[in-house]
Amino acid sequence: MSSSSTSFASGGGVRPWTSATSVSFSGKRIQKEMLDFNANPPADCSAGPKGDDLYHWVSTIIGPPGSPYEDGIFFLTITFPGDYPFKPPKVVFMTRIYHCNIDAAGNVSLDILKDGWSPAMTISKVILAIRAVFTDPDPYKPVVPNIARLYLTDRAKHDEIAAESGQCDLPDNMFSVLQQPVG
Repeated sequence: MSSSSTSFASGGGVRPWTSATSVSFSGKRIQKEMLDFNANPPADCSAGPKGDDLYHWVSTIIGPPGSPYEDGIFFLTITFPGDYPFKPPKVVFMTRIYHCNIDAAGNVSLDILKDGWSPAMTISKVILAIRAVFTDPDPYKPVVPNIARLYLTDRAKHDEIAAESGQCDLPDNMFSVLQQPVG
C-alpha cells in the first residue's frame, strides 16, 4: 500500500492514510542534512529542528576567534521552504549584531541565500558561510551602508562597536520564543 492510498477506518469511513514514513523529498533531504550535521558539525556551531518541526530550525554560532565577534553567542532561525533544496532556506539572526551584511531585523545578505543558491548547498555549508561573514564581511555589498562606511574608514571604532554584539544579549523571552512553534 502506498503512502497516498486510502484505508478504511473503523466505522466504515474512508480517510486519507499516510504512514509515519511518508516524508516529502524536501523533508528527506532535511533529515539527511540533520544527520550529516550532527555527525560532523562545523566548529562552534549547532543547529537542529525547533521542536518537532523539521522545517524550522534554531542555530547557534559562537563568534570566531580573531574577529570582533569573538566569543559572542549568536542565535539564528532557519526556515526551510517546502521546495528545499531547490530554493534556499531563510536565515535570520535572533541576536542583535552590528554587521554591514545583516540588517536590523536580522536578515542575512549573502549571495548563497539568494541568486547564488544551488541545490548542492547544504545547511552545514550555509552555516559555515554565515560564520565566515563574521571574519570577512563584504562592505561593498552592504545592507547597512553606515556600518560598511565605518568598517572602511575607522576599523578600530567599527570593531569596538561590533564586539558588543552577542555579549549576553539574549532577549528576556528567548527561551520561551525558542520553544514556541513557528507559525
